[in-house]
This record gives sequence, structure tokens and C-alpha cells, in this order.
Amino acid sequence: MREVLGKLTRGEISLDEAEKALKMLAIEEVGDLARLDIGREIRHGIPEVVIAEGKTPEDVAEIASKVLAQKGRVIISRATRQHVEALKSVMAKDEFLHESRTGGTVVVKRKDLAARTTWGRVGIITAGTSDIPIAEEAEVMASEMGCEVTTTYDVGAAGVHRLFLPLKEMITKDVDVIVVVAGREGALPTLLAGMVDVPLIGVPTSFGYGLGGRGVGALMAMLQSCSLGLAVVNIDGGIPAGAVAALIANRAAKFRASSEGKCCK
Repeated sequence: MREVLGKLTRGEISLDEAEKALKMLAIEEVGDLARLDIGREIRHGIPEVVIAEGKTPEDVAEIASKVLAQKGRVIISRATRQHVEALKSVMAKDEFLHESRTGGTVVVKRKDLAARTTWGRVGIITAGTSDIPIAEEAEVMASEMGCEVTTTYDVGAAGVHRLFLPLKEMITKDVDVIVVVAGREGALPTLLAGMVDVPLIGVPTSFGYGLGGRGVGALMAMLQSCSLGLAVVNIDGGIPAGAVAALIANRAAKFRASSEGKCCK
């Protein structure tokens, strides 16, 4: 709401446009399928995400169409090939679809929709290649929230020497927060938390077997971490990790810009 009112006072939008934007804060109903919180991003900076898991391809396409009509962009998580094909079938000519490299996370948006840039800086590290699909959920989320994202994959604690160069790159880029994605014993976040002075978000993944398998061991290890500065989301929680990381980074970027502005005066 503050963003809309700011644009109105700066003369960037008309009174009618402001009124329309504020009306969009209301809950948007899609038949009996879903009640979408269209105004979420305006209120607190996190866009609406539609989880495809448990929904038919047709339902996902219908929900996505409604969000696109209102916002010009929709993020879909846990999408199958059938979901993607259904989305393509309802896309307009002025819309394009971006799919994460490993699939599963999809963004559909209007071609003329300006990309948001906040100058927040997010780093994402995975212990193994099996963790990449979850890491890409976080990457898509942080990117869509305006952040510059630096990724490094397959640097697990079993070969700690692999970590030094990627970590040096993130320190050089002065990232505001690092998302660490790991399965099995989930040791990497604890190791990293003792090496950097930025907040870390641990994401346990369900890759692993035997006692403590399916992410339980990794989650328990991260929750029991003796290294301070580490927060943990649920198993396979790439989307929430990306959202929290972006909120932290965007907040840091806001004050960084304010400080630089004061220095320039």
C-alpha cells in the first residue's frame, strides 16, 4: 500500500490507477479452486507462489491465468512436465515462461514487465548435486524479489577444500545472506556458520537414506548446530528460504543505499 501511495504522490500513476492497485489488495477468488492473496507482495515484499503439487495441470493453469491477469507474473513451484504444458497452453503471445534448470520451479510473466532490482545480494551453496533442485527454488524466489544471486553447487563438507574458492567469491561480492542447502548428515551449514559474518539459512533436503533418511537427520543436525548465526527452514524448503533470504538482503540493500545517499550529501 505504501508503494502505491508513494507512486501516486510522485505523480507516477493517476488516481484511477492507484485506486485499481489498492483494490487488487483484496483476495482474488478463482472459482472454488483457490483464494489468492494478490496484494501480498505490496504488503510485505513476497510474491504469491502457487504450489502445483496436489493440483491438476488444468487447475494450475486456471489459477495462473488469474494471477497473470492481475499481476503480470506468477511463480509456480513443484511443477511437473504436465503442469508446464498446461501453462503453455493458456499463455498469451505477450507472455513468456522461464523454467529452472532442473525443472519444477516456473515463472510466467508478461514480456513488458520490468524486472525488479533491489541490489540485495544473496548467496546460495549446495552440499551436493542432488540438492540443486531445492537450491533453485530459493534462487528463483530471491531473483524474483529483486536480488542479485550468486550460486555455488556441490561443495559438500566431505571435501572441504572445494569450499574455499566459492566462499571467497561470495565474500568478495559482499553477499548479505547465504542459503546453504544440504542433505544426508547436513553438516555444511554448521561448518559455514563458523566461517562468515553474514546470516545463514540452512535448508535440509530429503536426499539421504537409512536411519535419519528423507531429510530428518539433516534437519536435526542443523537444529542442533553449535555455530551461531544459522537459522533453519523445513525439509526441502527452498521457497521459504529464498523468501527470507531476499527479505534480509533487500533490507540490507535499503540501508546501504540510504547510507550512501547520506555520504553523497
